[in-house]
Amino acid sequence: MTKFFSFLLLAGTALAAPAHAQDDPPPLEVDVIGGREGPTPVAVPVLPTPVPQMTPIGRTDVLGRTIAELIASDLRATGIVTPIGPVGIRPLRMDEVRSPAFDEWRRTGASALVSGYVELADNGRLTLACYVFDTVTKRELARQGFSVEPEDWRRAAHKCADVVYTRLTGEGAFLDTRIVYVAETGPKNARVKRIAIMDSDGSNHRYLTEGKETVITPRFSPDGSQLVYMSYKGRRPRVYKLDLATGREELLVPGTAFTFAPRYSPDGRNIVFSMGSYGNSDIYVVPARGGTPRRLTDMPGIDTAPSYSPDGSKIVFESDRSGSQQLYVMNADGSGQRRISFGGGQYASPVWSPRGDLVAFTKIGGGQFRIGIMNASGGGEKLLTSSWQDEGPSWAPNGRFVMFHRTRQGSGDATLYAVPVDGGQPRIMPTPLGGSDPSWSPLQD
Repeated sequence: MTKFFSFLLLAGTALAAPAHAQDDPPPLEVDVIGGREGPTPVAVPVLPTPVPQMTPIGRTDVLGRTIAELIASDLRATGIVTPIGPVGIRPLRMDEVRSPAFDEWRRTGASALVSGYVELADNGRLTLACYVFDTVTKRELARQGFSVEPEDWRRAAHKCADVVYTRLTGEGAFLDTRIVYVAETGPKNARVKRIAIMDSDGSNHRYLTEGKETVITPRFSPDGSQLVYMSYKGRRPRVYKLDLATGREELLVPGTAFTFAPRYSPDGRNIVFSMGSYGNSDIYVVPARGGTPRRLTDMPGIDTAPSYSPDGSKIVFESDRSGSQQLYVMNADGSGQRRISFGGGQYASPVWSPRGDLVAFTKIGGGQFRIGIMNASGGGEKLLTSSWQDEGPSWAPNGRFVMFHRTRQGSGDATLYAVPVDGGQPRIMPTPLGGSDPSWSPLQD
């Protein structure tokens, strides 16, 4: 995985500041500008370059426009920050990178400005300087730089967009991430399902499995280097691990037992999953490196879809032990099992929020599948979607968005969407094909 070197843009560092650089600002404090009553307008002009230079992916002055366009696209996708530009506003000048013409940028309607520059370093790496300014108070809010191989320019742009988003909203970063999902092709009654991976904006798309066997529920390891998923290889549902760097696939639990619904523990040391036979399934845990599974539940019926709390102390899961699908929480060793869903209807596919405060789930009732959230202790239920069939929630790493797949009535075609937990319309996550069972990666290094 490409390593990024992120650093403050201070005089004397390897990333030279413009000649007119002013005194360094005081330590950063979080300022939520523009409030949360509506999206914050932010000017995103074309970024300059000190001297146009050719890179393996094009000239640095052209990259200044391309990077600005990607930053604007990322911010627009948040639904919380509204970009102005780069089309329709003038490019940024190199002499104003650290001293913008605030009044002029304010007249564009922007309450904040993304500044910076693009430069090719002597070692052949690309430098992206990223600044955020408040155009009302006329002060610098953040500055950070990213040194990348030229072909990784998209990641630098995503990271700059994360700087803008986190500084203006006070929320955690989530744009420099990847998504794994099940890509679906073919007619409704003969779907070909392959695991695919892509950046959060849909770029760098590639397939990880060939489609010879049906695969479902791919899930990232906490460091983003591995996947765990269920495959019908050999016509048996069994859980496999996949190393993303090497492509090496490994059966999680040797033998012929039916295993499914896997998920890593927050520390990556264990994998929790379901194992079933003869119409009954229980939840087990096994070391990620391999070993003997340990049983956590022992009830008649189906216990499945386990998900750890972010501190690893508890597990939320789905069970029909009460006569219908409901959500339960237990301690990580299987003790203290108790029901937390009481809102009527059925509940499935629970996933614990990275913040630890909420659980996302699929609500089934009235002929609909809807995505909802509730407090991790139960109660406070809120439905986020209202379509015919929305299911399979997955959290963004900052805990502010839930991704899911929506199946179209009649055709059975599935599409990925993301919805903010504090309200708003779901937005489509771009994929080249139909997609289901999404999983959001942790932030990349």
